[in-house]
Amino acid sequence: MRILALSDHESPYLWDYFTRDKLDGIDLILSCGDLKAEYLSFLATFAHCPVLYVHGNHDDRYEKNPPLGCICIDGELYEYEGVRILGLGGSMRYKNGPHQYTDRQMTWRVRKLAPRLFFKKGFDILLTHAPGQDMVDCHDLAHMGFSAFNHLLDKYQPALFLHGHTHLNYGHTIQRESTYGTTRVVNAYERYILEL
Repeated sequence: MRILALSDHESPYLWDYFTRDKLDGIDLILSCGDLKAEYLSFLATFAHCPVLYVHGNHDDRYEKNPPLGCICIDGELYEYEGVRILGLGGSMRYKNGPHQYTDRQMTWRVRKLAPRLFFKKGFDILLTHAPGQDMVDCHDLAHMGFSAFNHLLDKYQPALFLHGHTHLNYGHTIQRESTYGTTRVVNAYERYILEL
């Protein structure tokens, strides 16, 4: 399965300089959040596959203007062509507002999904906005990761963990790819194509 992962910054390659062939061969589009609804709707118009998304910490505007033609899987376990995708959007709570959680609140969100995870025997992709705890070299509260994600990876060992929130231009220590146990971890900042 060929996946186009997106997050945080609308890619000029896919929007300003778009041609239909740029989505050829893409089997699934996954958004890790903080993208304009119009951008995701635009891609959904031309894609021959689903566009799935979770909320970023700046996606409160989706309540009045959701991405049309896209599917929100935030807080859901979604299956597409046999691939199980667990969506958990939001960031660490650093101020009042939607799509921000304490570590305890995110752990509670995960616990509510436990029956579905048990029934489906886990998941293949973890799609989030924030990274896992200590996975990215960012130490301010807003960009710290959730320990709940680490626990999910430890328990289910999915093939792929996609996140955003920590922009690659934040510094040279922010990596595009890493591993956590047997899981491939990808920072989806702007756009990234990968195979599953």
